[in-house]
Amino acid sequence: MDHTACIQRTLDYIEDHLKERLSAEDLARQAGFSQYHFYKVFHSRTGLPIMDYIRRRRLAHAAADMAGRRSLLEIALDYGFETHAGFTKAFRKTYGLTPEQYRIHATGRVPERVDLAKLADYNMSGGMMMRPTIVSKPEIKLVGYALETRMNGENFTEIPAFWNRYIEEQWGHKLYQQIKPVKDAEYGACIMLPDKPEHFLYVIGFEVENFDNAPEGTHQAVIPASTYAVFTSPKADRANGAFSDSIQGMTTYVYNEWFPSSGYAYAKNGVDFELYDERSNGDKDLQMDLYVPVEKQE
Repeated sequence: MDHTACIQRTLDYIEDHLKERLSAEDLARQAGFSQYHFYKVFHSRTGLPIMDYIRRRRLAHAAADMAGRRSLLEIALDYGFETHAGFTKAFRKTYGLTPEQYRIHATGRVPERVDLAKLADYNMSGGMMMRPTIVSKPEIKLVGYALETRMNGENFTEIPAFWNRYIEEQWGHKLYQQIKPVKDAEYGACIMLPDKPEHFLYVIGFEVENFDNAPEGTHQAVIPASTYAVFTSPKADRANGAFSDSIQGMTTYVYNEWFPSSGYAYAKNGVDFELYDERSNGDKDLQMDLYVPVEKQE
């Protein structure tokens, strides 16, 4: 019997029936194995116990659905989680952050089906690996401009439009002259709103020593001291949106692939932010840094 082909059929069946009841006993019977042998073969081919694999695939599809307008509870129930609390616990254990924190960065990318042949090649070649630098930073005071947006997909159009207006109307240049920032670098920070679970603030601004010179109409924010995993985007040109695509690709990798296998969790009450310094100026070979607050996984 070709065990790899047999398990591949099982994976395809799971993918087609993720929203239905699935049990190891039924899947073993379909595969023609004893339950014990099925456990052993499945784990050897995928690296995961069967029910852990099913839970991860359900969570991966639920994560993609978060870019839409449905509530988190609706998504959780759709993929077999009976309560929001149970969904949150499972999601944080796998992805290292809560569904609310993840939803800010959700791209809507539907996860590809698992292909065992491709998976073997991927593992042998080391797969995609972007190793972050782990740093600790004290609290950061920001002065800038804030956009309140929702995590239902509106953020993916509103934040780019906000940046365009910020650049076109030269808000950053004017603000820089007024506040004398700590350094010549702009921040893009995502700040949760505890009293509005479906909303968050996206703040574009500069780091300052204090808020004494903050102009009227600007937003003041304090990013708490934290340990960060710092990722640097691959070099890309500005033309045809390549720099934006590079940032989006890195962000997708961090939240979809790095967190689940990193041993880290998203730090409670942390704030993630983008840092755009002199490497982000010009039109060629642009880069930026993504700071993600982390703590060791419990």
